Amino acid sequence: MSDTTDHAFDRHWHLATTDHEIALTELEFALFRSFEAFHRWQAEGIATVTGLDLSGTDNAILNIIRMRDRSKSIKEIAMLFNRDDMPNLQYTIRKLTKHGLIEKEGPGQQRKGARYQITAKGLKVLDDYVKIRRSVLVNFSKGMGADFVQATRTLELMSGIYDQAARIAATHRGQIHDSDD
Repeated sequence: MSDTTDHAFDRHWHLATTDHEIALTELEFALFRSFEAFHRWQAEGIATVTGLDLSGTDNAILNIIRMRDRSKSIKEIAMLFNRDDMPNLQYTIRKLTKHGLIEKEGPGQQRKGARYQITAKGLKVLDDYVKIRRSVLVNFSKGMGADFVQATRTLELMSGIYDQAARIAATHRGQIHDSDD
């Protein structure tokens, strides 16, 4: 065990009492920190190549739209991103469109069922982002010896567990009360 988790005071959590609960709680806090660091990287990486005030989410959605070089509907974007907050996704779509990085596909460009595609400017931005990503992030991660395939599988499994737990919790909303009542 590492020095950071060996000490009894490091392993006491209000969320956990058993070894399993402690390990899960420590994983969750590592996920929080990783997510925030990843989000910061995404924002800084895209800002480096655009000079624009774009968030990590903006960068991720831009990359999702380019994924497999085919247009995406907002429903596809939400599904691929595991999001259900359509107003926030629509805000990002408007921001990326305003900056000329994406556009609605097709001649009618109807609102309902609209699909979004990357523009030539968006392609250039993402090509530049890939260069920065390779020179910084990929180079930092090379010698880690990390099994990214296994890590991805674990995170995907955890996503499913959290989604299922959220669905179950939602069915009990308002049913669990403080025992002091």
